[in-house]
Parts: sequence; structure tokens; C-alpha cells
Amino acid sequence: MKTIFKLSVLGVALVLSTSMFINCDKSKGKKNEVATVEVTSTTEEKVTEKNYKVRKPLVFITGYDKGSETYYDNARSYFQSQNMEIIEGQYSVEEIINWLNNNANDSIYGEIHIVNKSNAFEGMTLETVVKGEHVTAETLRKNITKGNLPFLGENITSESKIIFHADGLAENKELMNTLKDAFCSDELPNVIASSYHSIFDGEFSQHYLAKTFYVFYPTAHSPGKVDLSKEIAKKYPNEKDINWYEALNNEEERFVGDAYFKQFTIPVKLEMDYHNSDEEIPNFSMQEEIMDFIDANEHLISEMEKLNIPLEKFRWTYKVKNSKLTIKGKTSVLCVLKPLIKPYGELEHIEPDTTNKRLYAMK
Repeated sequence: MKTIFKLSVLGVALVLSTSMFINCDKSKGKKNEVATVEVTSTTEEKVTEKNYKVRKPLVFITGYDKGSETYYDNARSYFQSQNMEIIEGQYSVEEIINWLNNNANDSIYGEIHIVNKSNAFEGMTLETVVKGEHVTAETLRKNITKGNLPFLGENITSESKIIFHADGLAENKELMNTLKDAFCSDELPNVIASSYHSIFDGEFSQHYLAKTFYVFYPTAHSPGKVDLSKEIAKKYPNEKDINWYEALNNEEERFVGDAYFKQFTIPVKLEMDYHNSDEEIPNFSMQEEIMDFIDANEHLISEMEKLNIPLEKFRWTYKVKNSKLTIKGKTSVLCVLKPLIKPYGELEHIEPDTTNKRLYAMK
């Protein structure tokens, strides 16, 4: 009899491939016979030559800070300084779409900013539906397929921009395409995100973008900054302008363009139920045995490979209770951030211009 496998990743949104795709059908619904509406980044409503008004930019703050974190507070302060309308308390795609529909007026939506704390490994913290799963390509597609997400109203046009401020989101092409399908209307809006980190309330700029570089080690078993700097230098041989040892010892930008690091951990939990299995529950005496066990199991290793982090970079523990084997892993991530600066003129950050396709991908 086969062992029953169950895998869960704590704090990690794994993006699984799916064969079911439902796209917005552009032929469905009534098309608005209007002239092209000019949308700019102005913070006030703009009246077009055809008397269609474009609503001033909206900003959805889709989470709240915990402990000493200040990400959402910093983002809120920045967008308030830009005289943009701040929307609080909408923590899911479902709520955002419903808010847009319920608060529509005689203006057409222009820029819609969605701020969500995330990273390339743990994924988005934004929910799919109220109290639902966090957004991944799979969970979002599932809710689209089931019809759980509302359809955007006619105040969204092809000139509307839905701009995600979620670190590295544009690198996840499958999720970007799924988000485009989720924010579906008679006219498809532009869904925009950056492959860079979005930094708010920096020392020298209120908002700037940074390129990211990663190095890992088993939590509580750091080899030291010297060895880690050598490892990250070997991993990114084309980055000649960064002193990796200095960057890994620098927690903030000391001057414009200065590389620095931030640290976080990624926990993983793997469960296997042997209740209806003829196989014996394994016992492990060392880390290598746990890694060999995961590597030999097709179900487990296929999921771990989606993280793109080597097994040896995790600290592994396990326990057995009744017929259930639980394996836990934890890796520490050092993320080096290199702010994007202008290649000429005075030393200053590149402005996060959402119309710049080198900075933001448009789907």
C-alpha cells in the first residue's frame, strides 16, 4: 500500500503549474464606445477632451506591520505625500475588486496601486478571497475557475493600470499572467510589477528600487561573513561593483547606491502519514540522512526544488507522533540589495517610473 504524503510550506507560497487556464474573453460583455482616455500619474482627477474624468490614483495597503516592521507604514507615508487616496482593510483580491466596483463613480479608474509585503521565496501575503489562501498562480487560478472572484466593472478600461508593489513579482511570469486574468473586465487593464525590490522611506529617497542577490545557510549554523561573501561572489561573478564582504556587514545604505543586506528565515514543514502504509517510519541519526530521504522521495524533492534552495542550506529536524512523520527545515537568507542609480550626472536613485519597461513589466 502506498504511503500518504502531505506537504506544507510555512510562510512559503509555492507556485505550482496547472493545466487549467481560463482567460478573460475580450468578446464577452458590452464594450464601451469611448475615445482613448489619457491616463497620467497626476494625483488629481483629469478631464479628457471627451469629458471623461480619470480618477486620481488609489493605493491599497494590503497588510499591517508586525513588531518592529515598518514596511506598510513607510509605503503609506510615501503615497500620502504624493496626495494619493489610501485604501485600508482590503487584504484579498476579492475585497480589492469588490471595493473598486462598489466605489465606482463617474470617473474612470487610472492608476491602482497595490502594496503587498512579499519576497521571492515566501511569495505574496495577499489573500485570494476573504480568509482564503495566499496568492499563488495555483490558488488564484483555482478561485478564478470556481468563479469565486467578482468581475471588474466598466470603470476599468484598457488605459487603467493595476500596479503591484511586491518584491520581485515580475520574475514570476505565471503568477503575473494569472493576476491579469483575475483582474478581468470588459476591457483588460494593464497589470504592472517590477522584478526589483521596492524600498520605501530610504535615507536618501522616499521610494527607490534595488537589485537583489541571495546567499543561504542553515539557521543557527552560519559559516561566517567571510565564507558567505566568497560564496555569493562566486554565485554572481558578473557583479564586479559590489564588495560582498562590506555589503554583508552593512545594514543600511550609507551613501546613494551603497549595497547593504537584510536577513530573514524560511521555514519548511513536510508531513508523511504512514497509517495506511506497509512501509516502516524511518529514523534519522544525522542531517545527511534526512536530506537523502527527501532527495529519494519524488513527491518531496519535486516540491522542494520549486524553492530553488539546496537542501543542505536548511537545518533539518524531525519527529514521529503515532503514524505521522514530520520533517522541519529552516534556512537563513541574506539578501544583498543594490539600489538602482542613474548611470550619468549626479549620484542619485533612478526614479521608480511605472511607464519604464526596464523597471516594470507590463502584462
